[in-house]
Amino acid sequence: MKLDKDTYGTVLLVYLVCVAGIAALLLFVPYGWVKWPLSLALLWVAGWQTYFHMVPDRDPVGDSHRISAVSDGKVVRIETVFEPGYLKREAQLVSVYMDFWDLHANFWPVTGTVSYTEYFPGKHLLAFKPKASEENEHCCTAVRTESGQEVMFKQLAGGFARRIVCHAETGKPVRAGEQCGIIKFGSRIDYYLPLEARICVKVGDEVKAVLSLIAEI
Repeated sequence: MKLDKDTYGTVLLVYLVCVAGIAALLLFVPYGWVKWPLSLALLWVAGWQTYFHMVPDRDPVGDSHRISAVSDGKVVRIETVFEPGYLKREAQLVSVYMDFWDLHANFWPVTGTVSYTEYFPGKHLLAFKPKASEENEHCCTAVRTESGQEVMFKQLAGGFARRIVCHAETGKPVRAGEQCGIIKFGSRIDYYLPLEARICVKVGDEVKAVLSLIAEI
């Protein structure tokens, strides 16, 4: 694994805050039963944030017909919905929620060409709430496969997320399993899949980015 290049500044800031906190505890707190546990807690936070922003090296299962997981997380919603923004048609929605313990690097779900991408500023409601899909900060990206079908996914910021990174550009060829961005802190991925797609997960399933199959088209 390696540290995501878009998070160097965030991780450095975490390190500086933790170092400053530990220094203040050691210099100004005379009670060992207070300063040592708190110092260890700050070291744990620094280590956790390093892990949180790592990019795993995994063998992809996706291709132009098989849609792999964009992120680690838990499937919280599967239903047929009308997508009014870009697709403007009914689609199968699969939502995967990421908590604080999941790696938050994101990867292309399918091989094809980026046909659409757009960033939307917004609120920061808890990501597992249904209305967060439309009201929260998010970035929508669609990939057209070689067969002409489009797969759209939405990177959705959560209650604590403050930045979505997406490397999509319209017309860019992409390959399933390669990194496409990252979402910082708790968040969600919404997949909008063709109605004829065969969904390969169910609500409650834990999925792993790149390794888990979401659907087949």
